Amino acid sequence: MNSKDKFTNKVTDYIKYRPSYPKELIDYIEIEAGLADDSIVADVGAGTGIFTMLLANKVGKVYAVEPNFNMRTACIQYCSDLNNFAAVDGSAEDTNLSDKSVDYVTVAQAFHWFDRQKTKVEFQRILKPHGKAILIWNSRVPESELIKENDELCRSLCPEFSGFSGGSGFSPLLYSDFFKDGYCEYREFDNNRLLTLESYIGSSLSASYAPSERDENYKSFIDGLTSLFHKYSNNSVLILPNRTRCYVGKV
Repeated sequence: MNSKDKFTNKVTDYIKYRPSYPKELIDYIEIEAGLADDSIVADVGAGTGIFTMLLANKVGKVYAVEPNFNMRTACIQYCSDLNNFAAVDGSAEDTNLSDKSVDYVTVAQAFHWFDRQKTKVEFQRILKPHGKAILIWNSRVPESELIKENDELCRSLCPEFSGFSGGSGFSPLLYSDFFKDGYCEYREFDNNRLLTLESYIGSSLSASYAPSERDENYKSFIDGLTSLFHKYSNNSVLILPNRTRCYVGKV
């Protein structure tokens, strides 16, 4: 399946259960990257618009670039009250934006799907000379016993699973080769999630690798998640250890 189609049947769960991003992250990119109220931003791989909405409250214009029709439609609905937002049918490798038209490119929870070299060329084309790219992930904390067991469950029942958020081995060096002269600023922010059983299962089902109801592993996956929830929750609330990771630099 083409990467742009992996979330076609996940939109409802994605909208309801995917996490947002901490205020500390937005504060940081305002300071570090110079994000301002007159900035023009391309939010690439915008999905349903979770990060697009946060950006729109801070900048002059946001182009939500998203190749998946269902995701893009959901983004348009979610951001319908914004007057500084436009949805664009495009991809990281071919954004359909003009040359040197944006001050920043943001990518939240999507960069691991892109062709890195083609994306770099495209970002260089659309960014203004002073422009920067900002790569962001919400990722689970691999040291957590809950996350370790959740990982084992996914590996046993989800054939397409390769690790949470495109892999959990994040470091300042992991994506440095994407940036100009191999240099970027890297920061992490705590973003733990408080989940009910419904939201824990829904969040898990929103993943590209999660089985659908018609898959033979679906019931076993739900049963496994339910067992983990009851093992690690307290008073019917599960704390899911999560960090938001951010790379900022020129490309």
